[in-house]
Amino acid sequence: MKKALSFLIVAGLLCGVAVDSDSQVRDIAWGTSAVGSAGHRAQVNLAAVLNREMPGYRIMVLPTPGAIVTVKGYATGQFDGYYGADIAFYELANDINRFKGFKPQIKRYPVQSFWAYTMEVGVGIHAKDRDKYKQWRDLSGQRVFTGPLPWDVRAQLERGFQELGVKHQYVEVDLATVGSLLEGGGIKAFIAYTAAETTPPPFITELSLATEWAILNPSKEEIDLLKKAGFLPVEVKPGVFKKDVHVDKVIFLPFFYGFHVGLEVPEKDVYKMLTIIEKNAGELFKADAGFEQVRKDMRGLQRRGVESAVNFVPIHPGLAKYMKERGVWNPKWDDRIAKGK
Repeated sequence: MKKALSFLIVAGLLCGVAVDSDSQVRDIAWGTSAVGSAGHRAQVNLAAVLNREMPGYRIMVLPTPGAIVTVKGYATGQFDGYYGADIAFYELANDINRFKGFKPQIKRYPVQSFWAYTMEVGVGIHAKDRDKYKQWRDLSGQRVFTGPLPWDVRAQLERGFQELGVKHQYVEVDLATVGSLLEGGGIKAFIAYTAAETTPPPFITELSLATEWAILNPSKEEIDLLKKAGFLPVEVKPGVFKKDVHVDKVIFLPFFYGFHVGLEVPEKDVYKMLTIIEKNAGELFKADAGFEQVRKDMRGLQRRGVESAVNFVPIHPGLAKYMKERGVWNPKWDDRIAKGK
């Protein structure tokens, strides 16, 4: 994995922010999550639209072990675009958890420029264990795969576990082996999640072919504790998994995800990017149901995304212009608009 990441970083350094002198096309090395993740799938589809509609840019999608790698990579000059979540920005601003001690390495501070969808996280177990595990706290002491170490979905689920006092044994596994490990008893639970409350990541679709699994919802008491801690649990329709997950409703913990660029991309170009995304929202949704929230209410999604991270990272002036024109800007955010050098 380290060798692969090193290769991607070198690729990003070689091709990122480069301008083709003949065609005046600017290359954007845009980092995203691993192949098989919802983030990688969404970024590939988004890049296809932007490359077609913005001929002045050439976006290259670079998969990494996780979104956190792209935020750090942007901050240290290795990527031009990044896959950033409000939980990552929270940790960055507070110098905690995955960003502990990272501040001295920052060469440029991330900003928020496009919020793509919410991500909602929860827990899956083997279907045969439904009588054994009734709530999340029942997983204390069990071997659980909460996601790859760098992933934001893992950070969100671990935050929920921490609030509830779930002291599980974390197991790091390859995404392709989650189903077989669950079937064989190597793990007792895994992270289940959706993008925009509509679509699971590819690895869960593959997992469903390897084993029979079920959703494990938090108990009512646990939901109340999570709400008191600031989480806003949502109900996701079981049908999104296209299989029987053995519950009538799915309770997940949401957070906001976006595909962002920094001030190296001018205000007018970020504004144009946002209008293109809005115009082509239907096409994006057809390619990836994760863009459902963009299709239904892109301007409202930008407002909610900015609200989630406004205290942690500045707002790209192109996003601010877009929001002001569409009546979803809060004047209290004026001093949070990012300024160039």
